[in-house]
Amino acid sequence: MITQPATRGADSELVSASLTEPEAFAELFDRYSAMLYRYVSKRLGPEPAEDLVGETFLVAFSRRKSYDLSCPDARPWLFGILTKLISRHHRKEAARYRAFLRSPLDQDVESPADRVAAGVTAQAARPRLAGALAALPAKDRDVLLLIAWGDLTYEEVAQALGIPIGTVRSRLNRGRRKVRAALGDTNPMLAEE
Repeated sequence: MITQPATRGADSELVSASLTEPEAFAELFDRYSAMLYRYVSKRLGPEPAEDLVGETFLVAFSRRKSYDLSCPDARPWLFGILTKLISRHHRKEAARYRAFLRSPLDQDVESPADRVAAGVTAQAARPRLAGALAALPAKDRDVLLLIAWGDLTYEEVAQALGIPIGTVRSRLNRGRRKVRAALGDTNPMLAEE
């Protein structure tokens, strides 16, 4: 009788199991690789995303013995590793935002209604938003994008970056203020025609 390995609940259980069964770590990859890929694609583009996600899991696998097993969710840990890898590519990231200033809106929106809504709001705001993101200090940009694109909580960002939650709040506030100012103190998603 062939038995399938039981799906483990918490990420910390997977990390712990991977110390004796390395293949258990693959479930973490299955859980989070798409999320990490989407995040890094938005920051650096799709070209380096696959490599950086792979490198993130290689680093995580090699450091799994030092993982804090009291943390049931590995997302902040993985995003922290990925953010450090992204920081090595910060010049490329800033260049990407500058390129957004010169490029037309991508047309990969899912439906016609989404295309119209995205075109109206994003087309107008994209160059200013890209410029504002490029102008932010890397530390502020990391916090802002981990929350906005990585969908992490303040606590998870603090854990991912190894900083106090108060620092997360101040960097996020500063980043939001600068981006808002670059957009003319408006939120294009709430602007009415």
